[in-house]
Amino acid sequence: MTEDMPILSTSTGLHESLALLTSQLHPDANHKEDLVFLKDVFSEKSLGYLMKIHERLNHYVKYSPTPVLHSASCLAEDLVEELQNGPLEDDERELLHLLSTPHLKAVLSAHDIVAQKKFDPVLPPLPEDLDDDIEEESVKIVRLVKNKEPLGATIRKDEATGAVIVARIMRGGAADRSGLVNVGDELREVNGHLITHKRPDEISQILSQSQGSITLKIIPAVTDEDKLRESKVFLRALFDYTPYEDKATPCQEAGLPFRKRNILQVVCQEDATWWQAKRVGDCNLRAGLIPSTQFQERRLRYRMKMGSLPAAAPLKAPLYDHSEREDCESKAALNGKDVASLRRSFRLKKERQSAPAEAADPKHTEFLIYEEVTQYVPRPSERPRLIVLIGSLGARINELKQKVIAENPRRYGLAVPHTTRTRRSYEREGVEYHFISKAAFEADIQNRKFIEYGEYKDNLYGTSLESINRVLNHNKVCLLDVQPEALKTLRTAEFKPYVIFVRPRIHDGQGKSFGSSSSLSVGLTEEDLVEMSQSAERMEECYGHWVDYVLVKEDLSSAVAEIQRALERAQTDPQWVPVSWVRR
Repeated sequence: MTEDMPILSTSTGLHESLALLTSQLHPDANHKEDLVFLKDVFSEKSLGYLMKIHERLNHYVKYSPTPVLHSASCLAEDLVEELQNGPLEDDERELLHLLSTPHLKAVLSAHDIVAQKKFDPVLPPLPEDLDDDIEEESVKIVRLVKNKEPLGATIRKDEATGAVIVARIMRGGAADRSGLVNVGDELREVNGHLITHKRPDEISQILSQSQGSITLKIIPAVTDEDKLRESKVFLRALFDYTPYEDKATPCQEAGLPFRKRNILQVVCQEDATWWQAKRVGDCNLRAGLIPSTQFQERRLRYRMKMGSLPAAAPLKAPLYDHSEREDCESKAALNGKDVASLRRSFRLKKERQSAPAEAADPKHTEFLIYEEVTQYVPRPSERPRLIVLIGSLGARINELKQKVIAENPRRYGLAVPHTTRTRRSYEREGVEYHFISKAAFEADIQNRKFIEYGEYKDNLYGTSLESINRVLNHNKVCLLDVQPEALKTLRTAEFKPYVIFVRPRIHDGQGKSFGSSSSLSVGLTEEDLVEMSQSAERMEECYGHWVDYVLVKEDLSSAVAEIQRALERAQTDPQWVPVSWVRR
């Protein structure tokens, strides 16, 4: 080291002292290796940062800043009032302007709120006559009776004390029904066995395996938690959830499994990560844990960023599939003889569905998690609900729709499509089609009058919102078959659509070859049947969250009877719909 060391005073900061010391380290022949090492250590940025943090903490402890006053906002208002009562100089006018700005008012208001609070912990004083048995007096012995059901509580370890704390009480579980166990209670013993040295998973296993009477030794929480209140928040699940496959859940046994389209009643949202919910219609009174919307979206975005969750590409299909309608324009129902027509329609539709999918933009991805819903009861004074039919390959929705309307034309109607095709001799304007020019059609596209449109054999076809409203305004139930993407436009309070997904029943023989006694598979190859099955699964994956009813079609007559029952229920029975359709 050098002979001339810097003189350090008591006011010199630790970070400054370290810097001065480092500057004076000059290796010599005898201690070169040691001094180089020491200089490298002292020069580390992380060590410098730690020194700065140490200095700031010492400065805070030494000077302990406290607010000068708790009413800066009132003082500013008084000053503004004084300034407004007399002539102003330039600097006074500038001060008045500053004090009147909303940003400064907000800063002063925030200052007052913080200044009026005490952030240091306040510990209650110990009683002078504390005896050795005081702890035993605060212990509560709880005896619960449970069968094979879970206890209905989750636990956690306090990192500071190592205590086993009750983290959650599941609504409707054994612990909740007893009313003797509360969130924050410390669990000491189970059936006489001390558990403070055990891990939470070991304790959970002990509790789950215990049957009949369970005796718990509990130290009650210092403050009573508010009782869980039954909420009126109902959610439609837009994805499938299996707790036993979720490593993030705090307790797999406490998780609530659900499927897409299940209705969930959320009974507690106090935890920002895990909500408590029950399935509507489930006889089990005990609530279970489900991931919150924020938590589920956060981890889905993370998985997408890491590449483990690729963005799902939408199922692509022609905006307006006219091939099936053209093949059935004779109005005669297909009865198995018209196999060639069916195969032609199937091929055309299959080829159009094979268009390449557009990649989703991760920055604007809206993940399918939950949709808040409420019960809606149709009233006779209202227009009928719009019935939207979507179908996978081979479902042949058009013949199903035509059959329902033919049996009750006064009750059901069709939205008459528009076309630029030349009218044929037997066709009537406004019955089979609305025939318009190409220029008029393109103008309607620009004016967003069509919910979907497309081109077939150099002719344009489309379904307009006006055509749908015309049927509904005549108090008829409008049956509309569209591509699923159109639901983004139709799912509004105006239409309140009831969505029916029609898929053909495909019998799998021994898992290798497809075969069916149904007329739906007549004249179709094994490749066609595989394509039909994959189409149905893909449509369920991409659009199943919008579906209200799934109709598995095996033959026309049974499908017509089933869909008629579903249509009646849609117009009379209570249905779960998005809250935005009812609350205005």
